[in-house]
Amino acid sequence: MAVALTSAAVDRVVELRKNQPEAPYLRVAVQGGGCSGLSYHLDFVATPDEKDKVFEFPNDVKIVVDRKSYLFVNGTEIDFESNVLKTGFTFKNPQATGTCSCGTSFTV
Repeated sequence: MAVALTSAAVDRVVELRKNQPEAPYLRVAVQGGGCSGLSYHLDFVATPDEKDKVFEFPNDVKIVVDRKSYLFVNGTEIDFESNVLKTGFTFKNPQATGTCSCGTSFTV
């Protein structure tokens, strides 16, 4: 399995990356914290670490995930939605046994 991006998420990453020309990789990580115990963290980085998993998508979008975070995000689909109630990335994680209402915190 891997980490997947919807076409809406790819488009949003391309748009955000325009402001980060020196950091073309999007790092997806999991950190302790949040309402449910774990939270997703997204950040642009210049280069992947040696042991990172790298996933490539259309429009030269590249995601990197460290080995520890990969244990929690393997199989996750990342989407981007923009509507009256919420604008941001959403995570459909088959490993999550619970999430909070904010959508960025989960438990496994």
